[in-house]
Amino acid sequence: MRAVRIPSWAWVTGLTAGAVVAVAVLAVQAERGPQPIASATPRPTASAPADSKPSADPSEAAPAPVPDDSGTGRRVVYSLGEKRVWLVDASDSARRTFAVWPGTVSPDPGSYAVSSRNEATTGSDGVEIENIVYFTAKSGVFIGFSNALDGSSPPPPAEGAQTGGIRMRAADGDALWAFGTAGTTVVVVG
Repeated sequence: MRAVRIPSWAWVTGLTAGAVVAVAVLAVQAERGPQPIASATPRPTASAPADSKPSADPSEAAPAPVPDDSGTGRRVVYSLGEKRVWLVDASDSARRTFAVWPGTVSPDPGSYAVSSRNEATTGSDGVEIENIVYFTAKSGVFIGFSNALDGSSPPPPAEGAQTGGIRMRAADGDALWAFGTAGTTVVVVG
């Protein structure tokens, strides 16, 4: 008896459909679970006394308002033009906002959901990163938020390199990791 060979496209289609179903199930479960609220104040670290205050950053002096066209409800808002992220709670109040360093591949404006998370890895630029929160892909490049372990800004990418990492300071990465559970809405505005 001759074995029937299943074409590779059938395997890929089946695996993709299974992954979509798994993400949908996780999103529903996450939506039913407790919803963390990001703290507006950074927590003290072992290297800083509890009463010390972070140095003032001129760009953070007056918090930017949440963009009007970013929807409603609990969500992460990412502005391409302002290079800024807001963590917005269910009452539409911004709990935290911070500047980011975008990668070379930007997501299209629209609404997405956190699809997967990874505690730590090495970024495509060779930098050790943590708090990776993925929400889409474009042109074969995964796009998500992360921070360098040392909190530094990303190095300039090699010419022609495609990077989808939207980097932030370490404290902001901790806050986004706590807030951006699987299924959390991510709204990208222009």
